Amino acid sequence: MIAVKTCGKLYWAGEYAILEPGQLALIKAIPIYMKAEIAFSDSYRIYSDMFDFAVDLTPNPDYSLIQETIALVEDFLIYRGQALRPFSLEIRGKMEREGKKFGLGSSGSVVVLVIKALLAQYDITVDPELLFKLASTVLLKRGDNGSMGDLACIVAEDLVLYQSFDRKKVATWLKEENLMTVLERDWGFSISQVQPGLECDFLVGWTKQVAVSSQMVQQIKQSIDQNFLSSSKATVAALVEALEQGNSEKIIEQVETASQLLEGLSLDIYTPSLRQLKEASQDLQAVAKSSGAGGGDCGIALSFDEQSTETIKNRWADLGIELLYQERIGHDDKS
Repeated sequence: MIAVKTCGKLYWAGEYAILEPGQLALIKAIPIYMKAEIAFSDSYRIYSDMFDFAVDLTPNPDYSLIQETIALVEDFLIYRGQALRPFSLEIRGKMEREGKKFGLGSSGSVVVLVIKALLAQYDITVDPELLFKLASTVLLKRGDNGSMGDLACIVAEDLVLYQSFDRKKVATWLKEENLMTVLERDWGFSISQVQPGLECDFLVGWTKQVAVSSQMVQQIKQSIDQNFLSSSKATVAALVEALEQGNSEKIIEQVETASQLLEGLSLDIYTPSLRQLKEASQDLQAVAKSSGAGGGDCGIALSFDEQSTETIKNRWADLGIELLYQERIGHDDKS
């Protein structure tokens, strides 16, 4: 039996803009994991703890994402001269509580998890870039219109600066060319790790509300204009520079700008509880904002002294905002 895992993710900046090719987003891996165990077997058995039943490869609407990921890996194996053999796959680690998702990118985590499990079972090693392309292919074939930023962060398992690619162009390639040809092409994305040059506390607050619906995201996307895109790109670039230089004042300034850009895009992004989450950082050596699509789910805070961290945590607790995750950033040199 082989065991693999994938993390969750949260956006620090660049939401919505990242849907356009060539845009930038800063995304942080969160060590709240989905785990999979796989072993060859006499017959196919796929089980996820999201559901109370297991399936084989017969199409099932609940398991369609997992089954389509398996189908893609099977294509990949065939091109490598290998055949898919029956296996048992168990997936555990729901990124939710009481049926409410945390908004950590669980569909992206599942796709990467299943690919990692199957490739490990066949003793195939791929670099993060190819893993990202394989996972993106699954979602593009499903007609998923996300930026694939979730996947970029989940394959890198770090704080990453992601530059998005032209998804329409790659989707067209996938229709017209064979899989290996498309995987070998340059898609035009980049995924780079960001090393903060200072210590700070990273806090994740969960509002316990479900985020905006896909319908609402479509409406918000209508508001995206060139001004928003150029401002967002400049803000993300300036935030990364401030982080790498260890300049806390500039970090606070740029996260605040990113937050204001989202507010200007749509009033739906900041629900009353997300606004309270953000305002809890006022008058402190800290900054907070909505993370991801908005309209619920999570917000993040960066705090630059111990007192500010404790104050935010206390303020969140009083507001009924759950501290989902806390991490000391920058104290541990990973280079």
